[in-house]
Amino acid sequence: MPGARGPQRVTPKAMAVLCVLADNPDKVVSRSTLLEEVWPGTLPTDDVLTQAVTQLRKAFGAGAGDVAEGKRYIETIAKNGYRLTAPVEWLEDREPGGEEPIAPRASSAEPAPAPVAASDAPRPRVTRRVFVAGAMALALAMVSGTFMLMRAARAPAAAVPAPAHGVGAPARPYHLITSAPGFELSPTLSPDASMVAYAATVSGRRGTVILVQTTSSAQPRKLSEPPAADVSDSLPAWSPDGREIAFARTESNGRCRLMIVAANGGGAEREVARCDHNDLLSFDWTPDSDGLLFGTMTGPDPSPGIRVLELATGRWRQLDYDVGADDFDYAPRYSPDGKWIAFVRNPQLGDLWRMPAAGGKPELLTRLGTEIRGWSWLPDSRSILFGRRVDSQARLYRLDVANGRVDDLGLDDAQGPAVSASAGMLAFVHRRPQFGIYRVDPLTSPGAPVIKKRLFESSGRDTQPTISPDGRQLVFTSDRSGRFELWHADLSRPESLRPLEGVRPETRQAPMWSADSRKLLVAGWDERERASIYEVVPETGQATRLPIPLERPLQAVYLPDPTQLLMGAETGDGDMRLILYDRSRTPWRALQVVEGVSQARFDPVRRRVLFTRLSGDGLWQADLELRPESVRQVDATMPARWRYRTWAVTGNGDVDYLHRSPDCRARLSRIESGAPATYCLDSEKLGSTNGFSVDARTGAVYVALAAEDGTDIGFMALP
Repeated sequence: MPGARGPQRVTPKAMAVLCVLADNPDKVVSRSTLLEEVWPGTLPTDDVLTQAVTQLRKAFGAGAGDVAEGKRYIETIAKNGYRLTAPVEWLEDREPGGEEPIAPRASSAEPAPAPVAASDAPRPRVTRRVFVAGAMALALAMVSGTFMLMRAARAPAAAVPAPAHGVGAPARPYHLITSAPGFELSPTLSPDASMVAYAATVSGRRGTVILVQTTSSAQPRKLSEPPAADVSDSLPAWSPDGREIAFARTESNGRCRLMIVAANGGGAEREVARCDHNDLLSFDWTPDSDGLLFGTMTGPDPSPGIRVLELATGRWRQLDYDVGADDFDYAPRYSPDGKWIAFVRNPQLGDLWRMPAAGGKPELLTRLGTEIRGWSWLPDSRSILFGRRVDSQARLYRLDVANGRVDDLGLDDAQGPAVSASAGMLAFVHRRPQFGIYRVDPLTSPGAPVIKKRLFESSGRDTQPTISPDGRQLVFTSDRSGRFELWHADLSRPESLRPLEGVRPETRQAPMWSADSRKLLVAGWDERERASIYEVVPETGQATRLPIPLERPLQAVYLPDPTQLLMGAETGDGDMRLILYDRSRTPWRALQVVEGVSQARFDPVRRRVLFTRLSGDGLWQADLELRPESVRQVDATMPARWRYRTWAVTGNGDVDYLHRSPDCRARLSRIESGAPATYCLDSEKLGSTNGFSVDARTGAVYVALAAEDGTDIGFMALP
């Protein structure tokens, strides 16, 4: 677009709509035709098409600095469809030996023009209308994203052939080196990056095994030999000298062992330590390959912090550093130069920390309070690559340790990075799941069949289903329109499904309904990426940002007293607290605080506040005033601290907990019930980890289950 200050990001579906319109320039294309062409085989609502056209118009108007300008390019024909009013010219492929494209400039403020093929056709007159060449540049910028711009700024430009007709598919900066069905997880690279080891599901087993292969898409070989089909070998870690691989072995009875095996497959496996399968287990090698560095452990040999296991003697050595009794330090790793240890503290809402390799005072590196999905040092020992959940997906980011700057690498659906320090190569987990919302009929007895039905078919990721107290409305988060949004439907009218504008929801905390089912409290982000709490009226779509006296609010809960509100908030140092506020005056006044709370719910039946803690498993309760003397533990084992979001209050005041067991990937267990019960909702489909809900009137469960899932290992040169 002439005058645009940078590339405009739109979704693939929006680009597909543009292509259909470009195939019919200056002609009216009906809404039904567009829906059939772009969303074949589904039953989408008109809203998805409206959203796509809105995105295109915003992109087209960017050059003029006026969003309304974009409406000149796509005209709405009332009660019919849309028409592309700009002239369309199809450009020919570049002939071999033709003119080289212009190399992109290093500045991201003014991207260079996209390469255009040489042609004998007369040069079109430059007007304010869009040309297809502009659409091609828009598509290329959208698909390649930030990562390709970063590479273009650092390396000589390579010739990119222009697409013949329509949108081309630029080469990805990585290639997938695994393609088997199921899951390939936790990659670890050999020092020279010629080999990769990972945990994988294989046919005929419920557990995972360790596989090894070259990084050139070769067939893998099995490295570990689990003694039974329900035993899982996971978390492989390649030693710095390249000779051995350490991994964890867990059994269905809860036994956990740390094993080491020769990387070439020769020799027997040997046990070096015991662990607890309920832990979020983490370990890595010491730089000399003579020991293993462990994060916090709570099993048969517990540790409040980071320690080293000396393999030759079997002795444990605790590192001397500042660690609180409630802190859980996860995934510690030495820097390539051996001077530092970095780790994630309290990974439920985690941040990266660093301390000297010998111990000392830890230094907070990030202030994200986020779900970090794997991390690795970069070869310079001054940068860190980490995965982070953002909206409905995980992405990779680079952290500059010196100044705290965090850059998005532009890799979609990427997590679990593993870097080869000497070879400068990167392996990561590529996961692109599809989650659907299911209604599960009331569960009457553990032996009865589970009956469930999927609601609102789509090819997106639908999660966090939250049913209203009256059982008539459902809200959930989804990227089905190409953007991560909050969606609402009247269950008696499925055609009423629509996104609620004005709110970009938070994935870590589900929305909370008011008792009268008229309003919602939604944690989200404003246009300046500030954490905010919105009060939303679904009937009208009105969203109001509340005047929260907190910098990092994460959750809000209605109470019977309309002048009071419960707030969950991050403290900025890796901790969380629950605060009772009086909002009858401005600024709001804090009445009571409970430290270390990861999530809270209001139980209207027993008139109590239920909550989970960062520091351990279990469920706690307090009265509505959060008085310290009222705090007591309800259950000591459920929910697990790592699944702090997958529990919900039922209509009789009990608590349902969604988790995974060796024989069932989505299991619902009842807490604090007079007759404890457990149900397998689905033995094969994973349940989402960020929330579900129970209809207080009927007992029906609304849950997000993976309709399609699996992972592969990606491999590429470091950006």
